[in-house]
Amino acid sequence: MAGKMNAADSRTRSSISICIVVGLCCFFYILGAWQKSGFGKGDSIAVEITRQTDCGTLPNLNFETHHDGAGIPSEAFSSKVKEIKPCDASYTDYTPCHDQQRAMTFPRNDMIYRRDIALRRMKNCIALSPPPKDIFPGGGTQFPHGADAYIDQLASVIPMANGTVRTALDTGCGVASWGAYLLKRNVLAMSFAPRDSHEAQVQFALERGVPAFIGVLGTIKLPFPSRSFDMAHCSRCLIPWGINDGKYMMEVDRVLRPGGYWVLSGPPINWKTNFQAWQRTKEDLEKEQNSIERTAELLCWEKTYEKGEIAIWRKRINSDSCPGRQDEPHARICEPTSADDVWYKEMETCVTPYPEINSPEEVAGGELKTFPQRLNAIPPRIASGSVSRVSVASYQEDNKLWKKHVKAYKRINKYIDSGRYRNVMDMNAGLGGFAAALESSKLWVMNVVPIIAEKATLGVIYDRGLIGMYHDWCEAFSTYPRTYDLIHANGVFSLYKNICKMEDILLEMDRILRPEGAVIFRDNVDVLIKVKRIVAGMRWNTRIVDHEDGPYVSEKILVAVKQYWTVGSNGTAVN
Repeated sequence: MAGKMNAADSRTRSSISICIVVGLCCFFYILGAWQKSGFGKGDSIAVEITRQTDCGTLPNLNFETHHDGAGIPSEAFSSKVKEIKPCDASYTDYTPCHDQQRAMTFPRNDMIYRRDIALRRMKNCIALSPPPKDIFPGGGTQFPHGADAYIDQLASVIPMANGTVRTALDTGCGVASWGAYLLKRNVLAMSFAPRDSHEAQVQFALERGVPAFIGVLGTIKLPFPSRSFDMAHCSRCLIPWGINDGKYMMEVDRVLRPGGYWVLSGPPINWKTNFQAWQRTKEDLEKEQNSIERTAELLCWEKTYEKGEIAIWRKRINSDSCPGRQDEPHARICEPTSADDVWYKEMETCVTPYPEINSPEEVAGGELKTFPQRLNAIPPRIASGSVSRVSVASYQEDNKLWKKHVKAYKRINKYIDSGRYRNVMDMNAGLGGFAAALESSKLWVMNVVPIIAEKATLGVIYDRGLIGMYHDWCEAFSTYPRTYDLIHANGVFSLYKNICKMEDILLEMDRILRPEGAVIFRDNVDVLIKVKRIVAGMRWNTRIVDHEDGPYVSEKILVAVKQYWTVGSNGTAVN
């Protein structure tokens, strides 16, 4: 009798166990489906990326077996995620470094009120997804006959067609039409203009898919190394070139490559014909042009063209082609070490010296190959040994490595180089290997070199025919919200460990990333676990995958997609 009762109890317990197991399976299946469904439009991209990863394009992540999590705070494995609240609606178009109301309290001389000011960080909230209404300027281009006709006129003097001129700088760019039309000629222009009180010109440029940033030629050096650009340009850019003993032209000279070109169109060129239309006096315009001509002579620029409202000067290729400049009393020569020391450094009224040469025919700093050959050729700064701890061999190895990395990225995310991502940023660009491996007419890359990086490599990036700028990721980037489609963050959080907060950097990335845009993080797995937890509270979908060399490598890849969301009447995020 007891045996029968024990058997019955056993069957009952088995039935209960089965019910529990089945119930748990159903619960986790439903939970998984719910988690995968998401609530933002960006989820469709995230799900697709996850599907590609799950189909064996890279080994499935399995770091539990190979990494014991030593050194990771226990809260990193907690299921509770800190939700970061949406910002107030007034922050929809917020640009931390460029607060207009506060800027108007600063002096107007030397454009001080236009320079970056000390409101460096987004509040501890995430900005709204939709752009503000009615932000973009009306009107058209500054080129009466069209930008193409204008560029054709320049190209009759400046060798653009054969790849000699690849990088350009557009000062006071407006809506960057010049840069936009140069792209189809394979010339990459870095355009900048100040944040306007009423017209978001730089934002409009970035919406068009044209490289641009918020900046001004005023008191602080431009965030570029010396000898960066093959050409510089100003078309009615309103920069007072004739004042301050030529200081602004001297800054252009610093970033202009030996043999490079400077284009000035509009006032005061051809002032005798146009002074009435410009509503300025002959005396004022003549004084400005004479000052420009004197400074150009001091800089040893040779005027190669003047017709209508366009004048073009060419910078000499070396100091030997500038006889007598050393005898000019106004030619104060800058210290050689200051040419690349630019972060928050005051602009100087002095002439940047040329690098030394061995013969009168040599191009100072090294002659570049035409583009696209220069993209993977040995950059002169590396060949000369001027970049510490970077040899020709290590440069070539870096190129091979990034070709492998980018190949893996394209397997993870098929949208790369499909045309979906136009504005791309590399937050820790190194030697520019990521951008070089990604080179495509469908996109451009802003190569950012952090000022705390061990190697000053931005000059190498420009030698390769790519563009970029210096920046400190403890501060906000000089751009409007929602201006980049794809961000690449290689080792950024390991680099800034114990320097500034991870959450602050991620909030800045969220600010500049478009809704449904993607981020590729590459870092140690311990770091990526922390990143994954924070961005979950920012409404990003994420997926960690193994390194290309397999699961035993502690460096991993985290792919994230920013969801599209808005704020409901109760202040919560909704799709």
